[in-house]
Amino acid sequence: MTFALQPVADPAAPLARRNPVAKLAAAMLFTLPLIATLDPLTPALALVIELTLLPLFGLRYATLARRAWPLVAAAIGVMVTMVLFAADRGGALLLDLGPFDITTDVLVSALGLVLRLFAIALPGVIVFATTDPTDLADALVQNAKAPARFAIGALAAFRLLPLLGEEWQMLTLARRARGVETGIRGFPATAFALLVGALRRGGRLAVAMDARGFDSSVERTYARRQIFTGADVLLMIGALTLAAVVLATTVLTGLFRPIIG
Repeated sequence: MTFALQPVADPAAPLARRNPVAKLAAAMLFTLPLIATLDPLTPALALVIELTLLPLFGLRYATLARRAWPLVAAAIGVMVTMVLFAADRGGALLLDLGPFDITTDVLVSALGLVLRLFAIALPGVIVFATTDPTDLADALVQNAKAPARFAIGALAAFRLLPLLGEEWQMLTLARRARGVETGIRGFPATAFALLVGALRRGGRLAVAMDARGFDSSVERTYARRQIFTGADVLLMIGALTLAAVVLATTVLTGLFRPIIG
């Protein structure tokens, strides 16, 4: 859990040094075409661009694979669900499984969804792998003018996430020491205990933050100044340009499949 939440990229890499808000905005701008189409070509081109630019963010491919492994499990689930329960089963029949006919249209749709899942999620993974959470919260307040209460509260919750894994292990060991079921049947009780503990910790944290003036209307000062430079603007423009190129390529090849239409 700690690995999943901490930056693991080389901070000296050209794009890793960019402002956190600029990286977040660039990720959102680049994924815009993926929301507009269902074809597999658009996310495939986006994935190629993302993986090509990965070294500029100071990330190694092996590191990205270790961090993004949950996407593989999600992709397998999407693929199986689409293949078995897709409503549109047009195209050539590839495999007859009784009520679950696997056709070319089914596979194309499933492939498109899986590629979109990876192409949309990877920019977010890259942003958080190259950004310190405290810098992101500071940049949201200073550059994006986000409410300090929201940004700092989100940062506090983000910092507390690793404790959930440790508390889950502690609850499991405690129940096992008392001879209580810890398998599948014991999962609801353990999850409920974890939820109660998280709510109590969140309440104590909220009271502590209010006591320290985090909800005060007084203008705050910052230990880390987040400067938005021309290079950050160029990063956002570059992301939007690449998104337009990807979408134009799909349209010109005749494979564009709009969601509405």
